[in-house]
Amino acid sequence: MTGAPQKLALTRALVVEGRYDAARLANLVTGTVLTTDGFAVFKDKEMQALLKRVGAAQGLLILTDPDAAGFKIRHFVAQLAGAENVLHAYVPALPGKERRKPAPGREGLLGVEGVPDAVLRRALLDALKGEDAAPPAPGRAPITYADLYDWGLSGTADARARRTAFLQALGLPPHLGKKALLQVLNTLYTREALAAQLAPERQNAPPAEG
Repeated sequence: MTGAPQKLALTRALVVEGRYDAARLANLVTGTVLTTDGFAVFKDKEMQALLKRVGAAQGLLILTDPDAAGFKIRHFVAQLAGAENVLHAYVPALPGKERRKPAPGREGLLGVEGVPDAVLRRALLDALKGEDAAPPAPGRAPITYADLYDWGLSGTADARARRTAFLQALGLPPHLGKKALLQVLNTLYTREALAAQLAPERQNAPPAEG
């Protein structure tokens, strides 16, 4: 019998939305875990000052729910701390509700506290691939905005629907904007793998992570 996976030792402060999220992550990581208390961060000046200070000192790793509210909080904290001090971890959009809640949220998606341990761990590890990331290896072309356009994921009439379907196929949250999408794709995949994923004959085949 194998034991539980070793906790991830984080050097960055992990930022989550609420205390239930923090309690859940305490079982998976060691290090500083801060909460925004949901939307309270928008008005709490002391909390804002703390996030700025910690972000500058050790960096932040932001992990919020995959719904619109979670992305609003994520973008606010990232702007607050500065993009250069932030890494983003994303959980996929999984339908369901947390056990303690009588009904699902507005979008019917599991929040961080309800996501399986293995998925949370994978999200954190994927985000940490961006830590001190080196430039693309020789011969490995980065994924660009031009690629998103060529693939029909940006700048066309049906781009939003295609992008949503594409994100779902990759197990990524549907609210990723173009900038965040590029950051995630360049962290997880090669350009060639994604081009193959978008080819009609390979539409259902998952790309290999880079």
